[in-house]
Amino acid sequence: MELGDYEQPVVMREENKRRRRRMKPHCTSSNLSSMELISIEFILPTSNKHTKVPEMMLLEIAGNCTVEQMKAQIWMRAIEMSQTTDFYHAFTPDQFVLQYQKKGQWYEIYDKHQLLQTLDCILYWKVLQKKVGKIYVVQKQKPSEEVQEFQRQLNDLIGYDVTDVSNVHDDELEFTRRRLVTPRMIEVACRDPKLYAMHPWTTSKPLPEYLFKKITNNNIFIIIHRGTTSQKIKVSIDDTPDMILHSFFTKMAKKKSLMDIPEDHSELDFVLRICGRDEYITGDTPIKDFHWIRQCLKNGEEIHLVLDNPPDPSEDEVQKEEWPLVDDCTGVTGYHEQLTIDGKDHERVFTISLWDCNRKFRVKIIGIDIPVLPRNTDLTVFVEANIQHGQQLLSQRRTSSKPFTEEVLWNIWLEFDIKIKDLPKGALLNLQIYCGKAQGLSTKTNLQSHESPNSDSKCKTQLLYYVNLLLIDHRFLLRSGEYVLHMWKIPGKGEEQGSINADKLTSATNPDKENSMAISIVLDKYCHPIALPKHRITSDSQGDRTRAEMPNQLRKQLEEIIATDPLNPLSPEDKELLWHFRYESIKHPKAYPKLLSSVKWGQQEIVAKTYQLLAKKEVWDQSTLDVGLTMQLLDCNFSDENVRAMAVQKLESLEDDDVLHYLLQLVQ
Repeated sequence: MELGDYEQPVVMREENKRRRRRMKPHCTSSNLSSMELISIEFILPTSNKHTKVPEMMLLEIAGNCTVEQMKAQIWMRAIEMSQTTDFYHAFTPDQFVLQYQKKGQWYEIYDKHQLLQTLDCILYWKVLQKKVGKIYVVQKQKPSEEVQEFQRQLNDLIGYDVTDVSNVHDDELEFTRRRLVTPRMIEVACRDPKLYAMHPWTTSKPLPEYLFKKITNNNIFIIIHRGTTSQKIKVSIDDTPDMILHSFFTKMAKKKSLMDIPEDHSELDFVLRICGRDEYITGDTPIKDFHWIRQCLKNGEEIHLVLDNPPDPSEDEVQKEEWPLVDDCTGVTGYHEQLTIDGKDHERVFTISLWDCNRKFRVKIIGIDIPVLPRNTDLTVFVEANIQHGQQLLSQRRTSSKPFTEEVLWNIWLEFDIKIKDLPKGALLNLQIYCGKAQGLSTKTNLQSHESPNSDSKCKTQLLYYVNLLLIDHRFLLRSGEYVLHMWKIPGKGEEQGSINADKLTSATNPDKENSMAISIVLDKYCHPIALPKHRITSDSQGDRTRAEMPNQLRKQLEEIIATDPLNPLSPEDKELLWHFRYESIKHPKAYPKLLSSVKWGQQEIVAKTYQLLAKKEVWDQSTLDVGLTMQLLDCNFSDENVRAMAVQKLESLEDDDVLHYLLQLVQ
């Protein structure tokens, strides 16, 4: 039998669904430890039967209680004490949200994992010296049909239902969308309705010489249409649309009726629109800088514009969904000094600093489950687990090989040679399924080959499936507990390969759960959330004396490394030199991608030094934008948020028409 034949399905069992249900992770509730109690008055969604006044409930909640646990306590007490017990039996806490008022604005406590003591409302009440805060329990509103239809269109474009929480590890999507509400409201409030409705497509680049040669005496002709009538006028290429309208109305002052223009109307009541397009020539930009005008000049075409009524700005008003603002505090992270357990009463600890965790990271591989068995029953299979940051491998472990059956169980812990405190933001737990046969049997590979150095027996193997899990989530919390991850299949022979190296870094799981390989894993659980602290940038005098200490020969070697083609991989010696003389390297903008690829992201102390180094990036900030150089920092080699933010900040100076040239790469 051929190794490649594993793709041919010959066995599909009905009990697969029953068996796969058994692999779902179970949840365990944690008890609250004794801690400071916070008094909160909850306004319930039910009313007193006699007075019709909303019911209220005063509770004392432990400060290290999560929002989810707090809602459960509210519900249990409401069932015990409310006059409308049936209401609380009919609904669950997840069908309600918690809101509070701050400075006349409504805020929602939307993060169910956030700790009560870290909520913005608690800090706000302390500032006001309020002994008892007030939180409203509000029933979630069903999305309107319009919102549901919009969501269906999004799902079709993305490829699966992004609102289905079973398709993702957590609520990162909802978390992000809700956090964007505040900047969205600010943007909508500040924008110019007229400019938004008729945003002109212009460029700031000088008029090319070959176009300038097509223009006579700095003038061009445009044809303005109104109804069935048109008028050709000569204008200067330096005239703005407002100047052109003023000139046109001056010329037509006694001929308005011919153009069907009411006598009491002036140029202020009209705009110029491109014939056949929903694109306007408006504003104070010279007409030569409009893309459409340049396109007509380039093709030798006449310029046809319509004298039109300006669009109604009210038609572009954003439909208010009445989402309240979200809590101002993330509340789950801070500086190491704030989170460390050193010198603190354990009863007052509610979040632990990741940098206090000196034990090695480990993962328990429970097993894998595949709904379609391979035809070749002689195959063996093993799991390779990698911890990586971008494409930098930080640590690697693998299981023993076992016969490839419909369900393979290992139930073993894999301990990595990296400490938990050294896990960087963006670190991935990469899980890959390899299969193979003992050497000597005929094999054909139509996928990626891989020689495993730790194989139980020497054999050729091939990668079949992969999946990734971000070890530090969007809240900067270390993941813990059980996971069932649905894996992606490596394309076979004749199938579209795509950009497989970049695709293999996705943290999304396969939405086709019925037909995909599933792997069940367990991560260590902790009594408190483990948070990655924020880095505190401190001063460093090392950079001031580095240049004087660098020999000329090494400086020349460093310059040669910096000038190396980006497609040529750096040797370990090159990376060591770049990092050792990092304060010299940072003075050369072209060195940034190479320097940052030399960082050992699996060492917390080095990451801290890197952020310290990036605080001295004045040369980068003041350098002329090199798009190709900057976009290197956005490829799959760089997962660090600060590095990518530095690149995005640099690209913000691009004009809209320049962004179009690089849109494909930016989307990728």
